[in-house]
Amino acid sequence: MEQALKITGVLADPTRYYIYKYISQKHSYVTVQEIADEFDIHPNVARLHLSKLEDVHMLKSETKKTGKGGRPSRLYVLSEDVIQLQFPFRDYQLLARIAFNSLLSLGAAGEKALYETGKQFGAELMQQHMQRLNVSEDALTVEQKVQIAKEAFSTAGLSPAFELSADGTKIFYDVHNCPFKEVAVHHPTEICNMHGDMMKGIFEILFPNMELTRNDSLLDGCKSCNYKLTI
Repeated sequence: MEQALKITGVLADPTRYYIYKYISQKHSYVTVQEIADEFDIHPNVARLHLSKLEDVHMLKSETKKTGKGGRPSRLYVLSEDVIQLQFPFRDYQLLARIAFNSLLSLGAAGEKALYETGKQFGAELMQQHMQRLNVSEDALTVEQKVQIAKEAFSTAGLSPAFELSADGTKIFYDVHNCPFKEVAVHHPTEICNMHGDMMKGIFEILFPNMELTRNDSLLDGCKSCNYKLTI
């Protein structure tokens, strides 16, 4: 309860909340001066906000020399700790592990159902997003499709970064947050495959003939899961 009160107290400040949101979308370390400049506040105030976010384990920091002499700079980045607030208590992570293990106990049939369901959920996510935007896939440019995909991925909590190739035939994107990470550490292959099929379901609504390949993975210690989409 004390930790919950600390977290809600820290995020009750609007500036502090938007600082956290900014860092979550930055995908890299930030400095006190960067936050001060971005939010038009004094560096001492920026440092206080960052310290309070670190106190509740929403951020972590390290010192690094700048190469310009003087004191090392303190850099801040998102913590890998999972922060959850639920009243009354719920344990959906345990439920997910139970359901997942039950499905895999069915063997190949269960694994197939997992991947097919993941793809189906991805397609439904994109279809719902397109309906909210009231747009048709046929009327969109490639650039607009990329933006819509980014919005859908953000809605799914993936903290994505997208880049379209110069010739418009490939999309490179990074996933900086895995919403299934706590289950994935126990079943990395199955979760990553299911998540890949979920993303295929999302993309096939926009690019029916696409091919998706994954390179780096968060579970291998990389900073993000990196994908290439050939359209």
